Amino acid sequence: MSYPESAPARRPAAVLSAVTVLLVMAVAALAYAVVDLVVLGGTVDAFRSAARDTSASPEQIDDVVTLLRASAVLSAVVAVLSAPLLAGLALGLLAGRNGVRVATWVVSGLGLLAGCCSVAVVVGERAAPLQLGADEHALAELLGLIGDAYPSWWIPLNAGLSVAQALGYLVVATLLVLPAANRWFGRHRSTAPTAPPMFPPAPHQPPSAPHTPPYPPR
Repeated sequence: MSYPESAPARRPAAVLSAVTVLLVMAVAALAYAVVDLVVLGGTVDAFRSAARDTSASPEQIDDVVTLLRASAVLSAVVAVLSAPLLAGLALGLLAGRNGVRVATWVVSGLGLLAGCCSVAVVVGERAAPLQLGADEHALAELLGLIGDAYPSWWIPLNAGLSVAQALGYLVVATLLVLPAANRWFGRHRSTAPTAPPMFPPAPHQPPSAPHTPPYPPR
């Protein structure tokens, strides 16, 4: 005898909103990686042009250029790697996997911490520039030129993206704690198939007849 399958539960708005935020953040990470690498060439050229008027040696200029390129490539790699991670978390949330929800909380906590640290670094560089000794005057001149070598909109964009990243992770973590999300993931956890028993139960056997003596009693 077959029974009709029950209709799947509708995903709550909290889960759909969290998935949407994660997907938007994944697309933004890819876009940031592309823009970061595109801006790098012009930034290096502007820095080299400005560095010619300083007392720094060509070796010192090359060292700072290497630092600029390594920083840009590292940021792009991190952004590219985070995009599939966020997309995978979004797909797992759509499937109602509670383990993915826990992983999303962990990633959100780390992302929130990283975003706050990025904002703190940008604000700290503007409020208290790096101070070097008198014997490192040339290096101080070069480091002071880095901010001006970038396009005027680049540093504000980075600060805004860091704030948006922190808020995005905070919003995702909050949405997944709401009661509607708890019911959604609890339903999928309770309906998960259970493992079959190790050994099948023994078939029922009727009680045996009482033992009769071989000879009639005297």
